[in-house]
Amino acid sequence: MTVQEQIKQYITAQPEPKRSDMQALHRIILQVMPACKLWFLDGKNSENKVVSNPNIGYGLHTMKYADGKTREFYQIGLSANTTGISVYILGIKDKKYLAGTYGEKLGRASVSGYCIKFKALKDINVDILETAIRYGLEQNGQ
Repeated sequence: MTVQEQIKQYITAQPEPKRSDMQALHRIILQVMPACKLWFLDGKNSENKVVSNPNIGYGLHTMKYADGKTREFYQIGLSANTTGISVYILGIKDKKYLAGTYGEKLGRASVSGYCIKFKALKDINVDILETAIRYGLEQNGQ
């Protein structure tokens, strides 16, 4: 199964209205990043044990670890969770920036150093979310 097929299957498996919200966010992110690398992580580790929610990933971000090793990962992530949807914006060095800059403007969302979590698209300002995504991309030269 291709990554695109895995993404479609994952989104389709979501209950409404989460499914429609995920489809809309997928389209928005692809408009912002039309030629990006797509990722799908099923949330399982090498022993096939569930360790996280499945994630759709967009773009490419190289993460450096303390031991000097690097690992490629997605830059923007999208995931359904039990209470709603999470959007991950990786690679922003200032962990207070997202919350301080976009937190109050987003609407009903929880914002951490790299994650914007909300119940439904109707609860947030989608234009502000798109601006935050674009900021994250700029920070990583994309």
